[in-house]
Amino acid sequence: MPRPGGRGGRGRGRGRGNKGPPVAESTKIATKMSSITNKIKRSKLYQDFKEKKKEEKEKRRAKDKEMREQLGEDAPPKQIPKTLDNQRTPDPTTVIEGDDEILKDDAIDEWAEYFKGDRDPKILITSCDKPNWKTSVFCKELCKLFAGYSKYRRRRHLPIKFLVDLAIRNKFTDLIIITEQKKSPYLMIVTHLPNGPTATFRMSSVRTAKMIQGRGLRTDHAPEVRLKGFDTRVGHRVGRMLNALFRKQPELDARSIATWHNHRDFIFFRLHRYIFESMASVNIQELGPRFTLRLRSLQAGTFDTKHGEYEWMWNWHDKGREGRRTFFL
Repeated sequence: MPRPGGRGGRGRGRGRGNKGPPVAESTKIATKMSSITNKIKRSKLYQDFKEKKKEEKEKRRAKDKEMREQLGEDAPPKQIPKTLDNQRTPDPTTVIEGDDEILKDDAIDEWAEYFKGDRDPKILITSCDKPNWKTSVFCKELCKLFAGYSKYRRRRHLPIKFLVDLAIRNKFTDLIIITEQKKSPYLMIVTHLPNGPTATFRMSSVRTAKMIQGRGLRTDHAPEVRLKGFDTRVGHRVGRMLNALFRKQPELDARSIATWHNHRDFIFFRLHRYIFESMASVNIQELGPRFTLRLRSLQAGTFDTKHGEYEWMWNWHDKGREGRRTFFL
């Protein structure tokens, strides 16, 4: 009598006639790839695995498309892919447009005079003592970018607190400090004067106007400002701070628009010129500069690393506990 689960039994093992579900070609290659010790052969087999997987995906898409054309309106709804954006962890501090509490806070916050039109931005931009050419050119382009009264000076071994007091005495509204690391812009410290707050950003992907291919020639006109993706209370404050660096009334004749786009806590900046070919189509051309910011800290008051009170600070441990689906801006 055969043992249960053997070749002739009907237990756990499969009989000779039971072939089971068909196995995909890419799965066979992946199973074979794990037993190969030669790196060159394994790499070649991995390339075949990727090609087979791509072919299977295209076949599934073509089959689904054909089925939808046959069913017409009776076709099942398309599946929505899971992304970090639509799977984002709900934030209790999410800002709702038109909320009375938010409107009351905006009416009395640090930038209320700017948004009412009672005060124009006057910005002092400074860098390290001996900046690299890329940092120096980037600071000069920031002066042209913020179309109000902007001035660029090197720090010349002056402490930041002294620069804050100097800017307050000369009635500047904002102080921007650009530090560098490895001969490239590294940190951007933005201090709103005279009472703060102070935001510290980590900079990356910095491209000056000359480094952008096909760029347009920009003018000194004040651009329109567009904010996108600043959904939480912290993001709302950061968005108002960045918006207040430009003049309140844009000059529409220049047809230029500055965009601050927050995506997964990365703030992308772009400056474009647009022209409408018709009511349905528009052409855009990038003017530069281009850079990406990531908020490291938001401090109440002016710059003070020892005794300052922080509204928000980046922490790797908190990010690890919260998970990849948690965003703070």
